[in-house]
Amino acid sequence: MNFLYPGFLFALLAVAIPVIIHLFNFRKFKKVYFSNVQLLKDVEQQNSSREKLKNLLILLCRILAIAFLVLAFAQPYIPAGNQKTAKLNNSVSIYVDNSYSMEALNKDGSLLDEAKRRAKELIKGFGVNDRFQLLTNDFEGKHQRLLNKDEFLKALDDVKISATSRTLQQIINRQGNMLSGTANLYSFIISDFQKNLSTGKKLTGKPGIQYSFLKVNASALPNVAVDSVWMLSPNHQPQANERIVVQLKNYSDEDATNIPLKLTVNNQQKGLGAVSIGAGKSIQDTLNFSGLSAGWQKGVISIKDFPLTFDDTLSFSFKVDHHLAVLSINGPSAGNYIKALFATDRYYQLTENAESNINYSGFANYALIVLNGLKNPSSGLAQQLKVYLNTGGSVVIFPDLDADVNQYNTFLTSLGLPRIQQQNNAPTQVEKIDLQNPIFRTVFEEIPKNLDLPTVNRYFSFVGGTASSKEDLMQLPAGKIFFSKFGVANGSIYLSASGLNDKDGNLARHPVFVPIMYRLALSSGTDERIYNHLGAEHALSTKKISLGKNQTLKLKSASFEVIPELRQVDGKTMIYLADQIKTPGFYNLMLADSLLAVYSFNQGSKESDVHYLAIDELSSLTDKDKFKIFDADKDAVKLISGANQIGQTLWKLCLILSLIFIAAEILLIRFLNNNKKTI
Repeated sequence: MNFLYPGFLFALLAVAIPVIIHLFNFRKFKKVYFSNVQLLKDVEQQNSSREKLKNLLILLCRILAIAFLVLAFAQPYIPAGNQKTAKLNNSVSIYVDNSYSMEALNKDGSLLDEAKRRAKELIKGFGVNDRFQLLTNDFEGKHQRLLNKDEFLKALDDVKISATSRTLQQIINRQGNMLSGTANLYSFIISDFQKNLSTGKKLTGKPGIQYSFLKVNASALPNVAVDSVWMLSPNHQPQANERIVVQLKNYSDEDATNIPLKLTVNNQQKGLGAVSIGAGKSIQDTLNFSGLSAGWQKGVISIKDFPLTFDDTLSFSFKVDHHLAVLSINGPSAGNYIKALFATDRYYQLTENAESNINYSGFANYALIVLNGLKNPSSGLAQQLKVYLNTGGSVVIFPDLDADVNQYNTFLTSLGLPRIQQQNNAPTQVEKIDLQNPIFRTVFEEIPKNLDLPTVNRYFSFVGGTASSKEDLMQLPAGKIFFSKFGVANGSIYLSASGLNDKDGNLARHPVFVPIMYRLALSSGTDERIYNHLGAEHALSTKKISLGKNQTLKLKSASFEVIPELRQVDGKTMIYLADQIKTPGFYNLMLADSLLAVYSFNQGSKESDVHYLAIDELSSLTDKDKFKIFDADKDAVKLISGANQIGQTLWKLCLILSLIFIAAEILLIRFLNNNKKTI
């Protein structure tokens, strides 16, 4: 037999108290003279023997009552199997799910309140010397230490709903990092166990830890969420018409009808609607709005859907530019068509560089770069264009057909484009135009039967190429390239088979040239995310920011400020936040008093799915020897400290025996004191 708390055995010294009382509790007798004392002496001897026996029995009962009471506090046990030693204390990690889904209700209130109540019940089964870790989805530093009972209860009362969510394996790993040492190790996970908690893989725990899952159950509730939004154009002009697509999803098993939908931009209402969504279905709706001034815009899509409301809004941000910057790099005989085109609209800000004097450092500032009739495109230009394309930029190439073909091929090959096979001097006409391509989709109100297409006097034929996602906007006979789009890195290159000179053809003077170039410019530029998810492991990006001495960037909101880590990558500035943002909303990127960007953060959509793992599904993910699974509505979760590992405990038996001997002492005193002396 061993003891969980052998230190209490020092209390056995208390048995000396009844012994001392017994030794010094001598009765004083008074002498009474009688004429004949023979009979009296016989009675005295008889009563004295009975008194001594009674006192000895009472003493024994008191000693045993105290001894067994002390043993009960020391918690004796019989080791299980061939176990030789036992661990004295317990280390317990209790995870309380505080994700948005725990706002759901059942008959006892919110799931979070029930989870807290269950956690309080669990720690009652442990001793005063045991230590506890409180873990939530926030994975905060203050939760990386062990607490006593009072500290744990206080920390538990402070747990609030969080926008962060974790997977089961992440939670188990976090608990495993904390639980170690010579104590008995216990892990409890209290959650509604949404299906998104599981990755479908078998859960693996740390050896030596007993894991228990406690499932709290929500009432069946409908839920419709704002799933995502996106803009139909990457560039935005002041006062221009804008279109935004909203995707809503019904996560419940019932149809949702007439869900109110509202769009606000800069706290001004810009759109209203109502949608109906079938059970488990998604729909998309397009909202049109206008009247925006230049600068950063803060938009919010919202619906009204009860009782779950945490996913009823989605915020986004985008910038309306004062102008759109275009760079034209011109060869010696390029002509003035590009300049004349973009000079007619003040929104387009054209910069021209001669082929012999190119400013490579400014490439990141342009939405579109036009290579117009270059004579000798260099490898250095190709390298800088690769960096520009990595940031999502767009390039248009109008070649000089009198240039050296070998040099052009070297340039084109370095960009992954088809190389020039030969020059064709036989006049021809564009045979096919892809009017369904996004570039042309809104150009023509009505498509004529006999569409007038550009004529070509001379052109290059191409072969090969490694660029991805080729799209032929216009084709020559036999399917030859005339004007095609190629995906390169994160950007796009538009390659023309002919130049803009009159001797090459009439493309520059054809009516299709103006809309195609405008549409290329408007569809160019970096297609940045208009919102971000909390907890997502990605970096924010913005145009390259050059900081002066002692200058720092700050990311701010009304009650938040942080200096982020910065890195310059591929012509962009990458901003790393290390999961420091916990609250949804808008955050301003500031350089001193200058606003550089506005970023929007929202909670992830996976918390919106109100489907949960069943007990048998949880069982299939776990090892039954290490993981115990309880249903809060059906199973009583009781734990005797250390009972799962130490074997048969005896403290209850000791407590019962102590009470029995106390009762025996009372009976002895009550009945043996009533004996009458007979003389």
